[in-house]
Amino acid sequence: MKLNPPTIAFVLAAWASPALAQTTIRIAAAADLEPVLPPILEQFQRETGIHAEATYQASAALTTQIQNGAPFDVFLSADLGYPQKLISFDLAQGLGDGNTGTPITYARGTLVLWERKDSHLPQPSMELLRRGEVQRIAIANPDRAPYGRAAVAALQKSGLYEAVKSRLVTAENISQAAQFVDTGNADVGFISLTSASTARLKADGQYFVVPSTLYAPIEQGAVLITKAPHRVEAKKFLVYLMSTPVQQGMREYGLTPSRPVP
Repeated sequence: MKLNPPTIAFVLAAWASPALAQTTIRIAAAADLEPVLPPILEQFQRETGIHAEATYQASAALTTQIQNGAPFDVFLSADLGYPQKLISFDLAQGLGDGNTGTPITYARGTLVLWERKDSHLPQPSMELLRRGEVQRIAIANPDRAPYGRAAVAALQKSGLYEAVKSRLVTAENISQAAQFVDTGNADVGFISLTSASTARLKADGQYFVVPSTLYAPIEQGAVLITKAPHRVEAKKFLVYLMSTPVQQGMREYGLTPSRPVP
């Protein structure tokens, strides 16, 4: 039987409709998760059939976008403060509390000091920052990025901040801070262990784990957006994120699981 063009178009549309109808959830994700989330989202889709897309920016920028109505379903922040801010914002707007009232801690982050292997500098350490040849020190914007605040806190507690503040090169987020130092636009940089654990930065550089006693814990929080277009699917993702296999895999990407796992 020969099909005329309108019939062919109808058949093709019918074949394509399941793919077009596939649910996609949108995730607002802190920049430190850019090396972490893609394999998790791929596995989530294989197991559930739910497609998820992530937008990576500084936690403060994402918070503002969500408050302004950006159609995200889930917010994965680099701290607990910004998700809590969203919950408080919704309550103040009379939207009700679509969440539990507290963010879910899904992981804990680690701050490191990173340098290129070809920088000809000594091994990275906090004391290295006192040296005159360290002219540019990359950090994420402390007003917008939790890892940037942690870096400033570490410098202050080490008694180094006044000595180095004129040499700080401020990036918009932690991914950009890593880019600054990897491309040579900074001599060293305070970045996340998630960035330092990528294949590229492992090959290019070396890092020093900043003592956790020098900054407040970077507890990374998740929250379901009150006006999430796909709340059911978004809840499934949060359950998946907290599952034992995913939590076990956090260490591989430079995050500490939020709870003890076997």
